[in-house]
Amino acid sequence: MSVLAGLRTADTLIDANLVDYTIIALYFVFVMGIGLMARRAVSDSLDFFLSGRSLPAWVTGLAFISANLGAVEIMGMSANGAQFGISAVHYFWVGAIPAMLFLGVVMMPFYYGSKVRSVPEFMFRRFGTGAHLVNAISFAVAQLLIAGVNLYLLGSIVQALLGWPLWVALIVAAVIVLSYITLGGLSAAIYNEVLQFFVIVAALLPLTLIGLNRVGGYQGLKDKITEFASTPAAVAANVPSADQQLQSWPGQALTGFGSGTLSVIGIVFGLGFVLSFGYWTTNFVEVQRAMASNSISAARKTPIIGAFPKMFVPFIVIIPGMIAAVLVNEIRELKSGAAPAGGASGTVQYNDSLILLMRDVLPNGLLGLAIAGLLAAFMAGMAANISAFNTVFSYDLWQRYIRKDHSDDYYLRIGRLATVGATFVAIFTAIIASSFSNIMNYLQTLFGFFNAPLFATFILGMFWKKMTPTAGWVGLSAGTISAVIFAFLSKDSFGSASLGVIPIGGQGAAFLAASTAFVVDIVLSVLISLKTEPKPVAELRGLVYSETPKEDLIDPEEVKLPWFRRTIPLASIALVLVIALNFAF
Repeated sequence: MSVLAGLRTADTLIDANLVDYTIIALYFVFVMGIGLMARRAVSDSLDFFLSGRSLPAWVTGLAFISANLGAVEIMGMSANGAQFGISAVHYFWVGAIPAMLFLGVVMMPFYYGSKVRSVPEFMFRRFGTGAHLVNAISFAVAQLLIAGVNLYLLGSIVQALLGWPLWVALIVAAVIVLSYITLGGLSAAIYNEVLQFFVIVAALLPLTLIGLNRVGGYQGLKDKITEFASTPAAVAANVPSADQQLQSWPGQALTGFGSGTLSVIGIVFGLGFVLSFGYWTTNFVEVQRAMASNSISAARKTPIIGAFPKMFVPFIVIIPGMIAAVLVNEIRELKSGAAPAGGASGTVQYNDSLILLMRDVLPNGLLGLAIAGLLAAFMAGMAANISAFNTVFSYDLWQRYIRKDHSDDYYLRIGRLATVGATFVAIFTAIIASSFSNIMNYLQTLFGFFNAPLFATFILGMFWKKMTPTAGWVGLSAGTISAVIFAFLSKDSFGSASLGVIPIGGQGAAFLAASTAFVVDIVLSVLISLKTEPKPVAELRGLVYSETPKEDLIDPEEVKLPWFRRTIPLASIALVLVIALNFAF
């Protein structure tokens, strides 16, 4: 412990003791052990990049959700809970579950049945080189930026909790993630993600329960939020009203819209349709987990299985943020318009809500488990970004455009080198994320740039056989550019670089930017398709819904399974549950 003590450069937010350090050390031993065991199963590039398509649905389903349960989910959603209240559940019940079910029921048969190795490769088969290159490059850039978010938060949390210098925390975190992905590839990432899912839940559930006990249960939390929202300081700081913080609809606290009607439209269309479907149905980080499953039936059930824990995650990430907003003095001051010192970056931000709540309510032992849970979340997110990046870089960029027709061992080496390079770059992209007090603002802006136009191109091309290759790359490019322009014109999307011509900022601006990208992409794609030549119908089997026989889209063996293990019944149960949750809150 003397070595760890020697690394400390400042007072820590929380006094971790030997028990806490031991729990953290044991967690890292398990992580590296999984990487070493997975290495034995890597004999070729398919094993490294797609786990040899050999994993069962329950493993890929938990990995599917754990890959998303990273810095964005844990810190971003607790920040949203502290700042906006219960309306943040829209990111789950409107902005995730419907799209996940659509991915499993409708889209996974195309991905898995075509035997493509990535989403950009599917774009190549449907639209050719232009759309493929635009998608591959934009996806690679996005993963480097988002990996930086996870790494920055991981490093800053380690710095705040353990007192290490930020550069030490960044390097240690990067080396650990790099080690197990480089050793075992996607299998190591996926099995670690399954472990990390349970560690995260075990860490955050006690925090939620203890926090609720401190405030007098959920009714006590509602009473304290109502009391705080009516204080003169809160009113002066334009804190959302208690009704807006305690009711999910119409969600004006989250969107920032003055009109409830516009807020609902923004949530349903901007978040629930464009951003959500753009992220969950075309984001290779998630789709890659389903591609690693052992059958088309397992691939379809992967996001559906993931939907069940996903719909209950708000109770262990958003509720703690809401508790922090009334229980943690610094967050109360921040919400009242002050700028209290402390936190991971020197000045308290909403991103600090979870760790400050940990500081105030968790005893040693549970504290170590909570730290391990945060480390697990950040590493799961970063590992997912890096493993998706190395696949797209190796197959879609290097093999297709730079070095064709080399041996399988050669591309396996390229994948491992890409992993090292991406981890190194993420250390620098982490700096960009540090300028956003609520990391969800940054992430939703990125998703508007990269996922919304991709979804427009993808969904139109899948259901309209006359969409042409030219329309594919032009629509995708124009949609991305329009989202970037909208973000720069809006308020605060890029800090001082934003022009503020459009008087909407934060996540509402991200919803509108994504909607703009979607509409621009669709309109241009339709107009260009009417003037250019489509691909021959004979080449569209497995790529366009109307040209693909039904037998290509289902697993004939699924009918032999019990009803509760079949795709459609599982999806139906999940849909009913999420509708009920929307009515309940």
